[in-house]
Formats: sequence, C-alpha cells, structure tokens
Amino acid sequence: MSTDRRTVLRTAARLAALTATGGLLAACGSDGHRRADHEALAAHPGSGDPSHTTDPAWNGAEGPASAAPTASPQPAEETPAAAAPATAPPAPPVLTPLAPGTPVEVVSGPRTSRFVALTFHGSGDPKLATALLTAAEQRGVQLTVMVVGSWLDQQPQMARRILDGGHELGNHTQNHLNISAMTPDQARAEIAQCADRLMRLTGSIGRWFRPSAAQYATPTVRDQARAVGYEHVLSFDVDPRDYSDPSAAELQRRVLTSVRGGSVVALHMGHQCTIDALPGILDGLGKAGLQPVTASKLCA
Repeated sequence: MSTDRRTVLRTAARLAALTATGGLLAACGSDGHRRADHEALAAHPGSGDPSHTTDPAWNGAEGPASAAPTASPQPAEETPAAAAPATAPPAPPVLTPLAPGTPVEVVSGPRTSRFVALTFHGSGDPKLATALLTAAEQRGVQLTVMVVGSWLDQQPQMARRILDGGHELGNHTQNHLNISAMTPDQARAEIAQCADRLMRLTGSIGRWFRPSAAQYATPTVRDQARAVGYEHVLSFDVDPRDYSDPSAAELQRRVLTSVRGGSVVALHMGHQCTIDALPGILDGLGKAGLQPVTASKLCA
C-alpha cells in the first residue's frame, strides 16, 4: 500500500475514534448528571446538595409533595409526673358531749347551773375580733363564736384562730340575711354554704346553728338546719344590743342586770365597746358566782 493511502486510512480511523468519544461524553453530560443526583437525593433526602430541603413533607421530587405529607414524628411517651400529695384535711375539733334531753333549740342552759355562755356573732374587723379573743384568753375564758360564712371567705385564718384559742365555732348562715323570710331551699342554701366553709377550714361543720336576723328559728329553718347536719339550734336569752355601740359601762350594766345561771348571752365581734366592756363583764360574773363557758359545756 502506498504511503499516501496508509496516511489516509490512519486519519480516518483517528476521526472515527474521536467521534465515538464525543458521543460518550454527550451521554454523560450535565443533564444526565443532574438526573443521577436527584435519584440519589430521592433515596437519601437531605444528603449531597446542601440546598436540598429537609422538610419532612419532602418526598424526593423537585418540591413539596402534593400528596399527603409524611406524619410528623410523635413525641416520646413521657413518664407521668407523680401526683402532688393531697392536702390533709384539718383535724376536727373534739366536741363536748351534750346531756341527754338537750332540746333541739337551746335558749338557755339549766337554771340551777352556775355556768353562762358568752356567744359572739363572728364578723367584722379581724383585728377587733382577735383583740376580743385575746382578752378572753388572758382571763382563761372560752367563747362560742357563731361565724358568718362570707366573713370566713374574707378572713379564713380566723376559723383556726378561734379554735386554737380553745373557743367553739358554730354556723350563723352564709350572708346573715333574714332567714325567716326565705323559702326552704334558700334557707338550706344559706346554712349549707356556711357549713361548707367550716368543714373546709376546720374539718367539722360545728355543733351549733344560729338563725340570722332572728332570735328563734322557725320550724322551717329548724328542718333545713337538721337536713344540713345540725341537730341543735343555739338561741339566747340575754341580748344587750352591743351592735348599737353603747358605752362600755352601759354594756356591762345591760349584761349583768339580765344574766343568771344558765344564760346564753348574744354579743358581737367587731365592736370596740364590746372589747372595752369584756373585763368588767367578766369581773361582774365572777362576783355573782357565775362562770363563762362554751355553749357545749353549758349543755353538757
């Protein structure tokens, strides 16, 4: 073969090889590379391309899936926290047993007794109430306090203060309205609401119920008190009207000229005149041979 022909054949062979190589490069060009990358990212979301979204809704396509998104991961189940210990209810006060035959409504104790009961409407300025309790305690005297429920709502600490001083607590309705004019349901609600406060604060509804705005309980009121849990109504036979704020000397005179053995005296907290008169009242009772006690002890 001549030199020129061999040169032509070698050139043709080289051109054919270059053409084949160019086709292979075209088949592995940039478009094909991007398709391969997306297939890899679909299998391993979030890897490779740092601009790729890691949103859990991503399904490997070019954007967020139009189908239902992948459910968000559920939080690990938490161990239930230990329940806070319930506050222990207060220990109820110990009540003195009453004598057999104690009437449903107590107006006075036995007239042959040398005991008298000083009972107090529980409401008013807590500072005055505390001063009155302290004055009685300094003389070793125990009182019976018939509290108003709305007062306990405002001054809940007074319930324990009264009991801790050795005194006795009773129910004088929730709002101190004219209970005699109420329907049975209204009367029962007034008694029950105050009883609820006493139970929550002291562990007991107390022994005694006293009607509000009345000296004596009507049959309807007695029935409603019994339905709430009160077997006895505490009335009184001596009313010196200290709520009218007489002088201390006048208040002493009113009490000491009316009281006798077995008397139940109705007084009020929240009045300075009552605090001022108390020492003289106690002195006068002592001179008469009378000893102030709780209503329960009077009827024991």
